Amino acid sequence: MSLLKDIYSASFYHKLADSLIKLNPEFDRKKFISLINTENFALMELKQRMHHTTLVIHQFLPAGYSQAVSHLCSLIDQLRTEDTGEDKLAYIFLPDYIETFGLEDYETSVGAIEFITQFISCEFSVRPFLVKYRQQMMKQMEQWSLHENYKVRRLASEGSRSRLPWAMAVPGLKKDPSPILPILENLKNDPSEWVRKSVANSLNDISKDHPEIVIAIAGRWKGLSKETDAIIKHGCRSLLKQGHHQILAHYGLESTQIELNQFEILTPEVAVGDSLEFTITLKNTAQHTQKIRLEYAIYYKRLNGSMAKKVFKISERDFLPDENTIISRKQSFKIITTRKFYPGRHQLSIILNGLEKEPKNFELK
Repeated sequence: MSLLKDIYSASFYHKLADSLIKLNPEFDRKKFISLINTENFALMELKQRMHHTTLVIHQFLPAGYSQAVSHLCSLIDQLRTEDTGEDKLAYIFLPDYIETFGLEDYETSVGAIEFITQFISCEFSVRPFLVKYRQQMMKQMEQWSLHENYKVRRLASEGSRSRLPWAMAVPGLKKDPSPILPILENLKNDPSEWVRKSVANSLNDISKDHPEIVIAIAGRWKGLSKETDAIIKHGCRSLLKQGHHQILAHYGLESTQIELNQFEILTPEVAVGDSLEFTITLKNTAQHTQKIRLEYAIYYKRLNGSMAKKVFKISERDFLPDENTIISRKQSFKIITTRKFYPGRHQLSIILNGLEKEPKNFELK
């Protein structure tokens, strides 16, 4: 099975060399391939290979930074004529080059980022610039939020996220996200779903530190369009999972007239690799139709014996008056790379419109 880091393969570098030769017939292909293929290349992970590519290609670019950037932009033009590389992850060395060598040349780098992000996203490379030139860079990103190209608009929201995963932290934006808000306002009705999803993710980030800001935005944006309603719902997903009372009220999710009549764990002992099975019986005791958000939480045992809670959504729908429903579910305990399972007592609870019921125990073998 090929690994993600294998996007940096011998084939990739030979094709890249072909494109570089077309730009500069004097490009030394043999030396380039030799410098790429260091003794420890096979041991490098994805980001290491990416940065290694940045450092090697730097040796073949013009000496001045602005001239080097111009050459890389010409490379993008060349790749487009060959109909190759657009949005391909392997080309993240291009924004990495700007991040590595351009931090002291703001003007050149900002122009390069705007151009390069239309070929391969620069969401990570803007982060050092946000740290060093935060006020200036946020004004630039607000301008980008009005750009004609949706990839540049998406960079404005994604690159300015207060908790962008796998990216350099920008503590100032986490502490005070107010500079982000004009960008999100500009993009809340964006025609691109990709951009709108980024807006929702940014709201979700803000909600983890400043829920009151996101709740206020939800109130202002409610009903503007089905697209903004979808942004709010996705942007409030963490608050919904936390059972935050204000956002539950925003969606009319009351918990007083719902009965959990039966809650049974069918597999009280589960082997790693198998599935936990459970069933519940749910009734709307109200004399009117009401929306019920149904979730369950697994309390995973950690190595130190403490519990880590993870919430999973089952459904969110309207229940008719006196509607009684039996629901059965399975939760897999197959071995995955993102979670390590530890044998011992675990717990399962049911959550109805944010109200968590008493958890039940099960044993993981």
